[in-house]
Order: sequence, then C-alpha cells, then structure tokens
Amino acid sequence: MRIIFIILIIFLNNCSFDNKSGIWKSESVSFQKDDRIFRDFKKIQSTNKLYDKIKSVDSNFIFSIGESFKTTKWNNIYYENTNNYKNFSYIDQGEQVFKSKKLSKFEISKNILYYKDIIFVKDIKGNIIFFSLSNSEKINKFNFYKKNYKKIKKKLNFVIENNIIYVSDNLGYLYAYDYIKKNILWAKNYKIPFRSNLKIKGDMLIASNQDNNLFFFDKTIGDIIKSIPTEETKINNQFISNIALSNKSTFFLNTYGSLYSIDNKNLKINWFLNLNQSINLNLANPFAGSQIIFFKDKLAVSSNDFFYLINASNGSIIYKKNFSSLIRPIIISDYIFLISKNDLLISLNLNDGKILYSHDINQQISEFLNITKRKVDYRDFMIINSKIFIFLKNGYIIKFNINGELDKVDKLLNNLKSRPIIIDGKIIYLSSNKILIVN
Repeated sequence: MRIIFIILIIFLNNCSFDNKSGIWKSESVSFQKDDRIFRDFKKIQSTNKLYDKIKSVDSNFIFSIGESFKTTKWNNIYYENTNNYKNFSYIDQGEQVFKSKKLSKFEISKNILYYKDIIFVKDIKGNIIFFSLSNSEKINKFNFYKKNYKKIKKKLNFVIENNIIYVSDNLGYLYAYDYIKKNILWAKNYKIPFRSNLKIKGDMLIASNQDNNLFFFDKTIGDIIKSIPTEETKINNQFISNIALSNKSTFFLNTYGSLYSIDNKNLKINWFLNLNQSINLNLANPFAGSQIIFFKDKLAVSSNDFFYLINASNGSIIYKKNFSSLIRPIIISDYIFLISKNDLLISLNLNDGKILYSHDINQQISEFLNITKRKVDYRDFMIINSKIFIFLKNGYIIKFNINGELDKVDKLLNNLKSRPIIIDGKIIYLSSNKILIVN
C-alpha cells in the first residue's frame, strides 16, 4: 500500500489540468542542495507573511510610461546589458506572417537572438543555426565540437557584437566565431562548465562558471584579465548565475544568493550582499532568484521570498517586499512591474515602494473567460504598446492594460518553445523547432 500511495502522490504532483479552454497548466519544481554556512554575510530574515492582497490602482492615478520603442536588434538574451525591457512597439494585428521549415532535429534552446537580419538559434548538439529573415532561409550552421563530445548535451550561452558571436558552454569552452567570414577567431578550454549569461563591456567579455567564479576576459583573444572567486556551492538547483551591467559597474548574482558589484575600470569589488533568506543553506532551502535589473542608480532583484530594491552605488537596501518575482521584473519610468510567485501581477512606485496595484492573474483569467480557476504556465512577460503582455508556454497571450486589468486573451497558432523577441513591430518565437513571426 505504501508503494501505491507514493506512486499516487508523484502522479498527482506532476499532472497538468486543462479544461476546454486549453489555457491552464500546473507544474512542480524540485531542488537538490548541499548544506553550507558562510558567517561573513549578514543574515536577512523576516517573519512577514507572504503578500497576497488584491488591490486596484487609485481611480485618480495615471501611469506615465512614455512612447513605445521600436526594436531593431536583440543580440543579448535579456535584450540589454541592464537586463531591463522597454515599452516595446508591436503592430498587433495578430496575423502569423511567416513560418520556417524545421531548423534542427534536435532540441532547441529557449533563447533566440536577432542581429542585422539574422536570427540565431542553438540546439543541444552544439549547433548554432543562422537564419536570414530577408531571405527566409537558413544560411549557415556551425558546430564547434568534435566527435568525442557527440553524446554530451550542450548548453550554450551566447552574445553577439559586430558580426562575432561569443559562446560559453557547459563543457568549459569559450570561443569567438565570425559568422560572416565563417571562421573561429579564438577558442579556449577553461575546463569548468560556464553557468551564466554572457555580457560584453568594451574590450571585455564577462561570464561565470558553475563554481561561482566571475571572469573578465579579453574579448579579442579569450585570455583571462581578472578572476573573482565567490562562494562555491555544490548545488543542483534551477537558478543560473546572472550578470547585469551599468556604465560603471558589473553586477553578479551567484547561486548562493550573493550579489556583487565590481568596478568596470579597476575590476575590484565595490560591495557585496547576501540575499538568501537564511544563512544556512540546506536541501529544503535552495536559492532561487530572478535576474538582476539595473535602472538608473538602482537594482531590482528577487530572492526566494523577497523582492529588493537596492542602491547600486553602495549596496544598501532601499526597501524589501514580502513577495518574490517569478520572472525578472520590468522597470519603466517610475514604476516596477512584476509577476509574483503566487501569481499576482504587481506594480510598485519605484521611488517609495508603494504598491500601486496587485491582481490575481489566474482569477482574472477565470472571470474573463468564465472558466474554473487554475494555474497558468508562464514563458515571459513584456510591456508592449503600453500594455502588459503575459506569454504562456501553451501559446496564449494574456493582455492587461497598464492598470493591471485584463483586456484580452489571444492565442497564437503554436506553443511558445522559446522566449519571444520583438523586432520591427513583430513577435518572433520558436515552436516545434520552427521560426514563427506574428505581426
């Protein structure tokens, strides 16, 4: 009976529940983590109850977020070095105007890039696929790896600048490839798998590895300029170390939950702060945060249970909220927009932290469609045409007005297997290893 009970629990925890609308989905995430203690960090704890209030914006309040912005490139997986999104411009006719042939027979990564007419896609075999948007065809495919790595699943991180694609991977390789001349400029094997996004600052390429060492490389030859070790954790968790840049500083959030600021000129640490809710890491308490967002002189970031706004100059906490962002937040003008882990769409005043509104996303969908309330499965969210677009993995786009009220539910023809990007007023995404474009 005990075995049957365990099997039943596993089955129930992994089931997805869809009614005829096809919009709902539930999921579970598991972590594994070693115990670790670092007494040098300040312990940040709170007994505050998780924020779960529903609040509408004041009737006389008017958001001012400026004109929408037309994007012409997406050469960084989080769009900009700051990791922040803009108020993007979108034609919004809802028509699928293009669908490519299948780009690869292997699983493709959820991140795609676009630069100077070319869409960049990568798969688990290490193939980088170059697709010309104007010619509507695949123009090149490059694979760096030899046959002895054939059976290993590759996880590539990439960034593009001046017709060069820089790549790090889970094998410890770092290389630069000129995709116009079709030749490798340099390649290095640093042995330890890389585990972060890549950033470029001037002549430096910035990345971290799975041991939470932060590296500054010479992007012209791949040599290490500076290595900064941070807390090493032997953790099998979902969080990927994250890097954001300002003009003056590099900001690094590692898998232990420590946030560092490094001066871009002398490459020395300005300050560091531990954001994990407990100084004692254990299997029941792995760090799980969101990507760092830099905006003006402030940083927005989430830990397991809290959302922080931090002074980027000195690392002091401006304010802390008793909710956590599920997806990296967006800061536009004087407002922060985020989706909390308990599925609230929240907007805050950037300067004083006042919650302008908070709405239950699942409840709004349920009432709008007149269906039973379930849980949705997010792919990404953006501010588009001064509205909030929440992209679901099953292809639905949930559109809210800037006041957080649901206006419309649209359905793409295909599921979203990648994060969408916005180029020239069009949405580009992947489904079934094909490129799809909606205007």
